[in-house]
Amino acid sequence: MIGRRVTYRTVDGVRITGTWRHVFIRNGRYFLTDLLIYADGLVDCWGLVTVEEFEEKVRSGWVATTLPDGAGASAHGMARWKFSETRNGLTPELLVAEVRDTIDRLNRRPDSIGRCLAAVSVFLADRTEENRAAARTAFLAIPASRRRQALGDMDSKDWPLRTLVAGPGGRTYLPQDPPVSQESYDRALAYFEDRARLRAEHDARTPTDGPATPHTPTVRLFPLCPDEPVADPGHLALRDDYPAPVAFGGVLYPSVTHAYWALSVTRPEVHDAIANADTAAAARGLAASAARREGWDHLRTAVMAGLLRAKYDQHPRLAEILLATDDAVLVYDDLDSAFWGENTGSGRNWSGRLLELVRSELHARRAGFPGR
Repeated sequence: MIGRRVTYRTVDGVRITGTWRHVFIRNGRYFLTDLLIYADGLVDCWGLVTVEEFEEKVRSGWVATTLPDGAGASAHGMARWKFSETRNGLTPELLVAEVRDTIDRLNRRPDSIGRCLAAVSVFLADRTEENRAAARTAFLAIPASRRRQALGDMDSKDWPLRTLVAGPGGRTYLPQDPPVSQESYDRALAYFEDRARLRAEHDARTPTDGPATPHTPTVRLFPLCPDEPVADPGHLALRDDYPAPVAFGGVLYPSVTHAYWALSVTRPEVHDAIANADTAAAARGLAASAARREGWDHLRTAVMAGLLRAKYDQHPRLAEILLATDDAVLVYDDLDSAFWGENTGSGRNWSGRLLELVRSELHARRAGFPGR
């Protein structure tokens, strides 16, 4: 349910991650809208409520799972219609169970599928009827709409699971399934044994080109930069607005930020005013009211990459600070730009990404690789 659908709300300065799904809310007519679900267990169905309150909203029909023929409906600002020959895919119990699963996943806790697979692992390690019964209970606790995705196998779907937890001679939750034969049960066991073997081989495999994820914790570069150099700047030195003079194109700029904004404009007098601004914030302010160079949106990433290379070439001490971040993801917090920064969970973080590139180039140079 989550995928790439990420939102958030802010509570006392803390960002609460959330996601959303479509539902109908009945308020006179039926409105197709977004149900917002948050990691702290609150659900916004035209008003924030707890999961328990949400369950009551569903059972009362405010959040609708029954769509009667002839009822009027609308999608705000787009269309109005009446239901005809409706086939409802949800029940109150199913919708509430899906929302509870979503809250678990937002908190990186095992959801009903995770709990089921854990119970199955216990059964496979110790094949008692008690453990099978626990696995069956956990399997049936998965919302019916999600059972076929439980194994992540769209060929077998949930056949191995429902067969395993039913056991020889047992019946699955699907009325059309015949009693489980010994042959079917043995095939289900073999499926899980192969699955465990393949997972163990995958986990033991060393990626050809090294790890896919960093082993160093993420470094977030917060916008708290001083206007004057400090003796021990730490990660503040990695900010574009840190006061480290940069010579670029025959001009000495007080910081990367000064250089970037000065190079973004066309008029020489505006360039000079930005380059000579007292602070990086002032440089940005002067640039805000000036016209950008034609095609700047296509040039800006390459210009910033060149400025960062110049900064760390010209300031070896700052280069050591960058190198000391090892392989950490660098998240550049920028309230003014979702292109350069990442402060809402959706920014492109190009400043952070370019810093990682320059860091890699510094490592390559130290290792003796030919460079630019």
